[in-house]
Amino acid sequence: MLTAAPIWSIGRGLSPSFRPPTGFWADRNYWAPEVHRYGGRFFMFASFKAEGVCRGTQALVADSPLGPFLPHSAGPLTPRDWECLDGTLFVDEAGDPWLVFCHEWVQVHDGEMCAMRLSADLSRAIGEPFLLFRASEAPWGVRPEGIGYVTDGPFLYRAQNGALLMLWSSFGAGGYAQGVARSTSGQILGPWIQEPEPLYAQDGGHGMVFRTFDGRLMLTLHRPNKTPDERPLFLPLRDEEGRLSLSTEEEK
Repeated sequence: MLTAAPIWSIGRGLSPSFRPPTGFWADRNYWAPEVHRYGGRFFMFASFKAEGVCRGTQALVADSPLGPFLPHSAGPLTPRDWECLDGTLFVDEAGDPWLVFCHEWVQVHDGEMCAMRLSADLSRAIGEPFLLFRASEAPWGVRPEGIGYVTDGPFLYRAQNGALLMLWSSFGAGGYAQGVARSTSGQILGPWIQEPEPLYAQDGGHGMVFRTFDGRLMLTLHRPNKTPDERPLFLPLRDEEGRLSLSTEEEK
């Protein structure tokens, strides 16, 4: 039997932020953790899998961003018969929480991006998932030999002019790539259209946007897309008229 590895955090040193408790349902693929502050607590959304059980995104909770995190939802929030990963939290303008996640190419061949309402306490899904778009809709996307069209790593960003953008990743001509989709309605259910070119196309992706303590807008992603060589890359961004662009060439 595989032994599940913990999810680690870096504060004043390296420490495990989540260790699976006895009886936890998953023992492999502890993937893509991200932490959101919501309702005065910190929620981690991470993807897990077990033999014979579909991969899914579960909510964990802690009183500190460093953990320790404990299971919050009763198993995955994503549909139990779907292979899913990379769930992220989005709170709409009405204050309602959503889980945005990938329905994997390993099951549907043309990877899907989906959204599903969550209960106010983030402990369960409400209703059925909505299909936002498929990976093949990106003009820049390619289908690598031997696999389908991939959707990875959604992250929602509200631009300065109010436009709703989604960072997400797939494969392009230069390998793993960071794309951007735009909601034409400004709402989570779209319709979503794809930017014609990726934001970053040099074998890096699964990005998120943040501001530094001095207010600079930054993109963080991992590059290269090869285990165990992935490393974080931080690139300055411009937000102009609801569009994101890199403000400098790739840092060396």
